[in-house]
Amino acid sequence: MKPFRRVSGPVAVLDRADVDTDQIIPKQFLKRIERTGFGEFLFFDWRRDPAFELNDASCAGAKILLTGANFGCGSSREHAAWSLQDYGFEVLIAPSFGDIFAMNCFKIGLVTIVLPPAELRLLIEAAGGGGVVEVDLERQLIVDPTGREIRFDFDPFQRECLLNGLDEIARSLANVESLDAYEASHPPRVNTTALAGR
Repeated sequence: MKPFRRVSGPVAVLDRADVDTDQIIPKQFLKRIERTGFGEFLFFDWRRDPAFELNDASCAGAKILLTGANFGCGSSREHAAWSLQDYGFEVLIAPSFGDIFAMNCFKIGLVTIVLPPAELRLLIEAAGGGGVVEVDLERQLIVDPTGREIRFDFDPFQRECLLNGLDEIARSLANVESLDAYEASHPPRVNTTALAGR
């Protein structure tokens, strides 16, 4: 996982609540285990509508998605987070997220920021579709196109992992000596190579 410190870029606005993972990436695209190649199928069913928000030319190249409450609810498919990241989003900002979806995002370095609805509404009005916004995880600060600064809360453990690019494997490898020492001092409870009575 690559470290995330800050990003500055255009935003896309999907002003809808309760967007579930079935809409983010429909079931027929869940046939591969790689994390890549899903971006082209993001919101596949909705994108057939020419009026769909992300079809607007102002959303091209957006790195930040502003969206409604309970984003990522529904089934726990990891592919939903993979498809958003593969499409090019680095940050998702909403009043709330589905719990499992938010954890799946964290595990791949896709930043989810919770903002109160009133703050998010002001950000949407200032940025619109395509407005440039800066998100700084180090300072826990969002700067909208007018220069207004918005502070946000973030889980300290997750923030430290994201800033340093530490996924679960990297965190384990960073403590390999302690893990080896623990394993050496705790022999297995069952000798699986010489089971009694065999």
